[in-house]
Order: sequence, then C-alpha cells, then structure tokens
Amino acid sequence: MALPAIISPSVLASDFGQLTAECKRMIANGAEWLHMDVMDGHFVPNITMGAPILSCVSKGVPGIFMDCHMMVAQPEKWVDDIADAGGSLYCFHFEATKEPIALIEAIRARKMQVGIAISPDTPSSAISDEIGQAVDMLLVMTVYPGMHLNCRGGQKFLDRCVPKVAELRARFPTKNIEVDGGVGPKTIDVCAHAGSNVIVAGTAIFNAHDPKEVIETLKATVNTAQAKLSSTVV
Repeated sequence: MALPAIISPSVLASDFGQLTAECKRMIANGAEWLHMDVMDGHFVPNITMGAPILSCVSKGVPGIFMDCHMMVAQPEKWVDDIADAGGSLYCFHFEATKEPIALIEAIRARKMQVGIAISPDTPSSAISDEIGQAVDMLLVMTVYPGMHLNCRGGQKFLDRCVPKVAELRARFPTKNIEVDGGVGPKTIDVCAHAGSNVIVAGTAIFNAHDPKEVIETLKATVNTAQAKLSSTVV
C-alpha cells in the first residue's frame, strides 16, 4: 500500500514574529502539516515554544494540523497542555520515557495521534513490535535533537541514520515514518527510497525563493518512492 506524502515544514525556521502568517503561507503552498519543535532546555539544551504559543497558532490558523515534536525530559507531563492547545499529533522521544505504552495510552485518551522518535544514536531495534504497532508515526531523527544551529535549524544531514528508516519500514509497512533534520531537495531521495513518507524540512522550505516548488519536489519524490515500494510488496 502506497502511503501518502506528507510535508511538515518546521516552524523553527520561520519568522517567529509572524508565526501565524508563516503557517498560513506554508499551508497555501501545499503543506499538509506544520512541525512544531517543543524543547524544554532539559532533554535538549535549547528552549523554543510551548503550549501557549501553540494555542495562539491553533486559534489563528483554524484546522491546522500541528505535528508536535516533544523534545522534553518528561513527556508525560505535557500531554494535557498540548492537547488543550490544539495539538494534532504528540511525538515523544523513546529516550525520554520508561513507560512508553502508558504514555501512548494517555495521548490517545486526549484524542491526539501518537508518534515516537528515536535520536541518531538509538537503533531502530529499540522500537519493539508492541510500541511500533501502538503508534501512528515513527520519527527517525537525521540530526541530533535540540542542537540546531542558533536554535533555528540548519544542521548537517546524518546519512548514517537512513538505514533505520528502511529497517522500520520493513517492520511497519502501514505506519507513517517521518524524517527530521537536514532534509531538503538534496537529501530527499535517500529518505524517500528508504521508506519515509512524512518529511520535515525547515530552512529548505522557509528560506526558499519558491516554497511551493520545494514542497512539490519533496512530495513528488516521496510519491514515486512509495509507488515503487508498494509494487514490491507481496
């Protein structure tokens, strides 16, 4: 089954002074989701945004799908706040919790989709079959979380993480698999052909002269790869 291409521009690369307008601009240019990086200064060294900002965006952009990437030390603590703020998907880090199944259940109880992320040094085998089947999305980080240059994105893509995408796609053929970090027109091909269908890109889209063209390029590459992958499934 070919999975849909989903482009989720990372608002970390946007103009925070015009955040609502920036989100609307991305949607107008073809983005399905908006990737919201929530950093707490504990799990990662930087601090970005929290529930109050997400709530303002949700009110200012009705119907927005906020893909909330929770780079926080206690992901259990923020489920209610993010849900109340209008979060659509709550993606926590495998490395940040000892009870992922209980957390998944808590997120589902608040009517959000569930994602789980793994950092570059975490193997794909850390995701058990139980966890993988319980979530909606698996996120493979292709940069180190929270180490964004000037806290605005722009880290170099770590190609050594790509095999983890392929490993997870083989195990979970119907799940959304997201890649995040250093992804753009130059790196989309390897990500898409490894099996990723959800693409996070920050500077590659927000700083582009023609964001729509970049988004269309990313989508086309994913759709081509998904068609090829689905044709090989017995």
